[in-house]
Formats: sequence, structure tokens, C-alpha cells
Amino acid sequence: MAVIHNAQLSPSKLDAITGWLPSQPWSEYAPGDEAVVAGRFRFDDPAGEVGVETILVRTGGRVLHVPLTYRGAPLAGAGEHLLTEMDHSVLGRRWVYDATADPVYADTLRRTIATGGTEADVLNAVDGRLEPGTKEGAASGSGRDADSPRVTDVTVSTGGAVTTIRTGHGTLHVLRVVGAGAAPAGQTLTGRWADDEPAVLAVLTAP
Repeated sequence: MAVIHNAQLSPSKLDAITGWLPSQPWSEYAPGDEAVVAGRFRFDDPAGEVGVETILVRTGGRVLHVPLTYRGAPLAGAGEHLLTEMDHSVLGRRWVYDATADPVYADTLRRTIATGGTEADVLNAVDGRLEPGTKEGAASGSGRDADSPRVTDVTVSTGGAVTTIRTGHGTLHVLRVVGAGAAPAGQTLTGRWADDEPAVLAVLTAP
């Protein structure tokens, strides 16, 4: 489950994303373009250390798929994938990464796809207690495996609007622009949010 704190963030998540998108050719986003959050969902880090969140950003008639990880310390070797350092009024300093370069994201994404899993439940931390939260999106995997081997290392590359994450247990294809282009054949992660039609966001294929 994902525990959400009523916290002040500096910069905000959307500001961090829109500051990063212009450096990503697939986004076709320029500074000052309008952008809103269309939906979002989270995955659980089994170790409970890393926040894993997917944010869908609507801009210019397109929806961009932006998965992020939030860490309490820098991720070694991932400096070029850092969006920002963020001040979180409850958790303190956070390092925010393009999740495709983070093995924890690859592990949770692979597991969700391969086992037919779903997004994490959301709980709000309120005055020392946890209360059910409202989800702004959902995701589900198409696989039926009983379990998923742990991913500990990734090799990442982006071509066009697809980021490819090679792991020791298959290849993940993250579709950066929702509905643009054909996805490779394989097990899929389908996302749902707001009033949009369900869409394939990622695919798992053999190595």
C-alpha cells in the first residue's frame, strides 16, 4: 500500500516534470506549454524504501507517461536521470528520478505485469492514523505467473517514444506517449484514468 502524507513539496511534482520534459525529445513539450495531471497511480516497493509513482500528464492534446521514483538518498550511477531534488515537509529531502533508470521501478513494473497485479492501495496519513485515500488512476498486468524474479540491475535506452529497460529477466518497453505507435507483442500493463479509454503503458518481452 502507498501511504500519502499531507505535505508541502518544493518544487511540486508537476513543476519538476515540466522542468524536465523539454530535455526529452519524445515529449514535444516546450517551456510554458500548458500541462495538467490527467491521472496517477503507485506501485509498492517490497522493501518500503522507495516511492514509485506513475503520473500521466496531459499537454497539447497528448498524454505523456511519466513514471517517477522518490528516494531518501541519491541513486548511484543515475545522475543523468535525476529530475530534481525535492523538499518534502514530512519526509525531508527527496531525490526524484525518471523511474525507468531505477531497478526498484523495473522490479515492481515487471512483477505487476507478469503476475497480473494492480496498482497499490492508497492510504492517507492523517493525525497519526491511516485513512483510505482516493485513487486517481489504476493499472493492471496481463500475465498470470505465480511470482516474478527480482530485478536488481537495468540498462536503459530510449528510441523515439519508447524507453527500453533491459533486465536479467526480460525487457520492459515503457511507452512514453499514450496511444502513439504500435506496442511490441508481449505481456502488458494497461492503465486507466479519468475519462480516457484504457491504454497500454508498458510491455514485457523475452530478453
